Amino acid sequence: MLYIVSTPIGNLKDITLRAIETLKSVCLIAAEDTRHTKTLTGHYGITTPLTSYFEHNEIKKADHLLGLLKEGKDIALVTDAGTPGISDPGYHLIRLAKEHNIPMAVIPGPSAFLTALSLSGLPAHNFLFEGFLPVKTAARRKKLEEVKGGKKTVIFYESPYRLLKALKDIEEILGDPVVVVARELTKKFEEARYAKASEHAEHFAKTRPRGEFVLLFNLS
Repeated sequence: MLYIVSTPIGNLKDITLRAIETLKSVCLIAAEDTRHTKTLTGHYGITTPLTSYFEHNEIKKADHLLGLLKEGKDIALVTDAGTPGISDPGYHLIRLAKEHNIPMAVIPGPSAFLTALSLSGLPAHNFLFEGFLPVKTAARRKKLEEVKGGKKTVIFYESPYRLLKALKDIEEILGDPVVVVARELTKKFEEARYAKASEHAEHFAKTRPRGEFVLLFNLS
């Protein structure tokens, strides 16, 4: 059985009893970053062995994990934070398991974009989640052009290193809409700022961006 296990996005208390039980019972935990996951497993006394499964080894490692699953071993798939398969390498293993008729079960839990959407106050009945904005300027601007005419809440992830560039592109291409900029969700310094893209850009030009960001806006 492949268990797709959601883990906290910040606060370690945001894990379900079922997730803890599953992580303790499986033969192996496939983690995006074993060092990061050890913080969680150590906190809850989980002694299950860990193996790395991340972007640069996902193809080769997925075949190895599939072999273990075919041998009858139970494996838990976790990401650094949130739900596996959402903007992380987990998708490849999940698809491979499905193609080979490996039984799967999802242990639901936190997700950064859903947490940010609930916090944003923006319409949540119709939304578009696009994952991370493209790194390269031309691709990023093209992606923003694609969502320009939509009448729904749009959600992107962004890193602190590209936040200013993203905000300036949003200002220029989308007409400087009000954007909710959320960061450090569920952590001590959780923040959700509501302002025009240009105002956010001015703020973060003076205050160094820290943490992973979720950007949300509604163009209707």
